[in-house]
Amino acid sequence: MTARAAEAGTAQARGLGTLPVLDVDALIDDPGTRIVVCCGAGGVGKTTTAAALGVRAAERGRKVVVLTIDPARRLAQSMGLTELDNTPRRVKGVDGASGGELHAMMLDMKRTFDEIVEVHADPERARAILENPFYQSLSAGFAGTQEYMAMEKLGQLRADDEWDLIVVDTPPSRSALDFLDAPKRLGSFLDGRFIRLLTAPAKVGGRAGLKFVNLGVSGLSVFTGLLNKLLGTGLLRDMQTFVAAMDTMFGGFRTRADATYRLLQAPGTAFLVVAAPERDALREAAYFVERLAADRMPLAGLVLNRMHGSEAAHLSAERALAAAENLEEDGIVDHPTGKGGDGRPAPRSASGSGSHSGDGSGTDAGADSEGFPEEDSPSSPTAAERLAAGMLRLHAERMHVLARERRTRDRFAALHPEVPVAEVAALPGDVHDLDGLRAIGGRLAEQPGVEPA
Repeated sequence: MTARAAEAGTAQARGLGTLPVLDVDALIDDPGTRIVVCCGAGGVGKTTTAAALGVRAAERGRKVVVLTIDPARRLAQSMGLTELDNTPRRVKGVDGASGGELHAMMLDMKRTFDEIVEVHADPERARAILENPFYQSLSAGFAGTQEYMAMEKLGQLRADDEWDLIVVDTPPSRSALDFLDAPKRLGSFLDGRFIRLLTAPAKVGGRAGLKFVNLGVSGLSVFTGLLNKLLGTGLLRDMQTFVAAMDTMFGGFRTRADATYRLLQAPGTAFLVVAAPERDALREAAYFVERLAADRMPLAGLVLNRMHGSEAAHLSAERALAAAENLEEDGIVDHPTGKGGDGRPAPRSASGSGSHSGDGSGTDAGADSEGFPEEDSPSSPTAAERLAAGMLRLHAERMHVLARERRTRDRFAALHPEVPVAEVAALPGDVHDLDGLRAIGGRLAEQPGVEPA
């Protein structure tokens, strides 16, 4: 049998059919791969996947930083760090025999925004911006700020050229549009005509400017009056002050957003779509795949997390259920004592020697008239048989789960047959340390048809 045929047979045995296989080690070992972006719906294991990739790449000789944008603390805990912040921190316990290192950080979007202001404005102007109430609200939670600042931080890390590989754990967005479009939306907002029109009075100068606009442009007068009622004069004044202070920086936001967007499209970037083998998660994954293709983003493949398996997959759910019913129904399966010549179960005695009870009745105490213990009558399943039946039913349920997961996976493959897939078997417990991350990394790399490194 040829190697190719053997690989196909292994894939078929695992139900993979002819799906293209994602070679994770080849991806992270390639020096041309500088950025790996893990994206997908919430709750599918993006953070764990990103961390596992980081550990595996570092232990294979690369200097890696993992940037997580997910506010969950799982990444810090699994890497043995008490906390993560806006500065990369070295992860101890990673095997550096191959010369690699692992660092990790969690995006602090407000701190990142503050750093941009401090770098691109003189000290006096920077202080005015940082103390402005509108800026404080914008930097702490304005729609799209988190995603925009993630791209800013990614651009900074890549520009430093300190890292061989940057692994990005994207926010738990409900839609790919949030991650891909938010930087452009916020950049357009900060550099757009709307905010300049909204704050035009500040450009003319205080109340005189507001009076000029109100008198000169009736439409804007109505608009400004409505905003004053909705937002309050205080907020509008804060916005005007913010725009006046930020005026020289506006162009830079859009420019940097565009530059990072181009970086995401560059050959050195690879997107991994992460999903669970569930209908909704794979529907979202399919949307990510289509959107990445539409935006010409380089897709490396799909990571299918928490796939279930069984060492006894040759025993179908139907056969397992039939065997369980056999054990549970009377008279179908022979009991250990066997059956007499007349088809009736052979009698059991308490001692096995034919001794009788002291009352001379010829039957054991606690036995029925035919000599069988009432609590262990051969007409009922024994405890071992009941246990075996229960295990068979559990196995049947597992086979149903496997079949459902494979059907869901195959529907995705039918829509996107060109997308390489790496399946990660479910672990018996949660990942909470480096050993768990190594186990996930190993399962990511050990795919049918991929030669072990």
